[in-house]
Amino acid sequence: MKYLLIGNHGQLGSEFEDKLTELRKDFVAVDIDKVDICDYQAVTNLFSFVKPSIVINCAAYNDVDAAEYNKEMAFNVNAEAVKYLAYSAYKNHAFLIHFSSDYVFDGKKTNGMYSEIDETNPINTYGKSKLAGEHLLQNELDDYLLFRLSWVYGSGTQNFIFKLMQWAIDKEILKVTDDEISVPTSTQVIVDVVLNSIRKGLEGMFHLTNSGYCSRFQWAETIIKHLELNTKIEPVSQDYFKLPAKRPKFSAMSNSKISGELNIEIPLWEVSLLDFLNPKLI
Repeated sequence: MKYLLIGNHGQLGSEFEDKLTELRKDFVAVDIDKVDICDYQAVTNLFSFVKPSIVINCAAYNDVDAAEYNKEMAFNVNAEAVKYLAYSAYKNHAFLIHFSSDYVFDGKKTNGMYSEIDETNPINTYGKSKLAGEHLLQNELDDYLLFRLSWVYGSGTQNFIFKLMQWAIDKEILKVTDDEISVPTSTQVIVDVVLNSIRKGLEGMFHLTNSGYCSRFQWAETIIKHLELNTKIEPVSQDYFKLPAKRPKFSAMSNSKISGELNIEIPLWEVSLLDFLNPKLI
């Protein structure tokens, strides 16, 4: 079984690359600076060269605010490229794993966490592009794995934890939103669950997050306290920052479907977060 890993330079892709290497899997890893997945011919050539059995697509346009000014790029990477990958997977009898986002929801649910059957209604360009990618994938393929993720963090500089640590160096007081609620999710948890899902032969769409949920302020507060950073933190509303893209106020997703299918308990967000932060104290 040969894997094709796309987007290995990002925090999720690099976690997959490390795990596939550790497991001694036969795989080829490419990033979008080497292969333009928005070019159908380039995608076709890639599949012909690698001949994968399983394709893991970690490539994405994830800059939520920049997407408001670069709508074409966001839709090209998050939607059109997904269609090319899905069609190539279909033609080459490969199984495609793709990732979407909690931002496909509008954040207005008031009776619990979001499930896979809840209605989508993205309120920013990024969320709209990810939802378009979901639809294009499902139009091309009957068999696939599609995981919606939220507040992903891992090694590297592309996540809230790294940014918070950098801000704490320069500022005595940090302002963080307390009206934005979701689930911080570890790349290690994502990779372990995805590979387990492949082994079990699962198909379809699942919400894949750590367990529980919190506000962005609570997340930041936990990080600052655990790392004993010498900075104060103040809660503010999203409106304070006047960002280009609106964020859903409550986009926490339940992982009960995937947990039940695999008969596992996914750790609480606090547990995975502290496991991730502990090496940084050494």
